[in-house]
Amino acid sequence: MKIAVVGTGVVGRTLAGRLAELGHSVVVATRDPAATLARTETDAMGTPPFSEWHHDHPDVPLVDLGDAGAHGEVVVNATAGVASLEALKAVGADALAGKVIVDVANPLDFGAGFPPSLAVVNTDSLGEQIQRAFPDAKVVKALNTMGAAIMVDPARLGGDHDVFVVGDDAAAKETVTDLLRELGWKDGTIVDLGPLQAARGTEMFLPLWLSIMQTVGSGDFNIRIVRASPKDLYG
Repeated sequence: MKIAVVGTGVVGRTLAGRLAELGHSVVVATRDPAATLARTETDAMGTPPFSEWHHDHPDVPLVDLGDAGAHGEVVVNATAGVASLEALKAVGADALAGKVIVDVANPLDFGAGFPPSLAVVNTDSLGEQIQRAFPDAKVVKALNTMGAAIMVDPARLGGDHDVFVVGDDAAAKETVTDLLRELGWKDGTIVDLGPLQAARGTEMFLPLWLSIMQTVGSGDFNIRIVRASPKDLYG
């Protein structure tokens, strides 16, 4: 499958690298490829420059945003949530028409420092905003409730834990579910939460996720839905 990953941060790199390893034709898209490759400093979170990752993944081209839609049958939005709409507009509405957009971003606003607040909350979500902005695309929210390493390697935690899929188009959700299976997610751990409106809840999990990360000192954790058995419920 041809996949365009929009965003050059840790999440975009991690997903692009693993999807390429799985045999997909992957490009990573950014606004200015030359400037991105020219950076030599780490970012505010201590992430090494993209050029170091690209040196280790020479078969994954870096392209500008305008080329992302032309390449990708599936477009992964791995940008910072507050910049997602602007980035996807640069990809182009016509180029995104009919495409599946896998939205893994969260609308985190670091304007007042850390911890961030949510720029979209309660009665709307970033996923819904993207769908309204690109009505001919098929937006599926997934993988936004965990760290990047777990997205592509759920077995690193040991035992079962869950990933959520949210969207209005059943076929698009099945496409994303197939990709999740390739990444190692088992059928019993892929939870369809229904229409895209449910993205409000998955995005609002992020403040709690950040609090847990600060408390345990690591992002190596995830959600597991523990269900009561009928015997426990009814005796």
